[in-house]
Amino acid sequence: MNDYYAALGVARDASPEEIKRAYRKLARKLHPDVNPGPEAADEFKKISQAYEVLSDPEKRQAFDMGADPYAQAGAAGFGQGFSFSDIMDAFFGGQAAGGGRGPRSRQQRGQDALVPLEIDLATAVFGGNADLVFDTAVICPTCSGDGARPGTGTRTCDVCQGAGQVQQIQKSFLGQVMTTRPCTNCRGFGEVITDPCFECSGDGRVRNRRTMTLKVPAGVDSGTRIQLSGEGEVGPSGGPSGDLYVEVRVRKHAMFQRQGDDLHCSLELPMTAAALGTTLPLETLDGTRDVDIKPGTQAGDTITLKGLGVTHLRSAVRGDLLVHANVRTPTKLGPQQEELMRQLAKERGEERPEAKFQPVNHGLLGRLRDAFAGK
Repeated sequence: MNDYYAALGVARDASPEEIKRAYRKLARKLHPDVNPGPEAADEFKKISQAYEVLSDPEKRQAFDMGADPYAQAGAAGFGQGFSFSDIMDAFFGGQAAGGGRGPRSRQQRGQDALVPLEIDLATAVFGGNADLVFDTAVICPTCSGDGARPGTGTRTCDVCQGAGQVQQIQKSFLGQVMTTRPCTNCRGFGEVITDPCFECSGDGRVRNRRTMTLKVPAGVDSGTRIQLSGEGEVGPSGGPSGDLYVEVRVRKHAMFQRQGDDLHCSLELPMTAAALGTTLPLETLDGTRDVDIKPGTQAGDTITLKGLGVTHLRSAVRGDLLVHANVRTPTKLGPQQEELMRQLAKERGEERPEAKFQPVNHGLLGRLRDAFAGK
């Protein structure tokens, strides 16, 4: 029986990555293009067989239990060892493993991918283009996805003779049971790659950095996921790509806070401006707009600028921009200013004002909290 672990120079408990690194190192040294000669060719064949067995979890398990698909090419493709799936097949006939369907295609659909994207508030409001840079599985440029070294190909599996599956008769307490299961030598493909590609080790794909431009729709918010069909990871052997999901995160803005489709900001006003009224410029996401402060504006009052909020995600309708007034009361008054205030209080009959107490949720703090809560 072959010792595939010794052929690659790894321990029996080696991880898949350790096995892959060992094979690549030996393949570069022993490949016929680098080291011509019959001895090197034989050694290269041995390590290729060893990698083919140890890189496949099911085939490796069978080998660890005493089976060697290259040493015994019988009808079952196993020696005298049995895996857990063998036992299950003895009871259920192996049909769950795909018996009777013939060889399966090497090309499988790739996995979906999730990529984060950070954008500013203006892009969330109006939409725009954003550059995505991410690592993903792409078709191997060396073998163009077929997994074989250029100039080589595949051969019919010696174990299943191209059927992709094997049959085996086993004895159980129920009597003799014939099971059909995928061939462990070719993993159900019916063919074996004779000379795996250096770049991808026969997988037909490699990891690479990819850049693409994404059109961000107006109205997205943090947590929004944008699905791009067929832009995910390419499948094994050049199979169809999965989908790409882009998860949006909107950076905090220095001025505006978003609540649904509305934007909020606060405006600090001098007491005199709030009492007399004024017009102040505000730099919005749409440019400079005038904010009209009506005479008698109170702390917590809201000035609404229609249609200057966030675009609704599924329509062209926009929310509003709400400006919350915060009236600033002077803390230090000069003698002349204090006298003027006393005269104003006297004129308004407020020298001894009557206090009006209200619950917190109905006062200034309540109005501000309700405004930012969207109530």
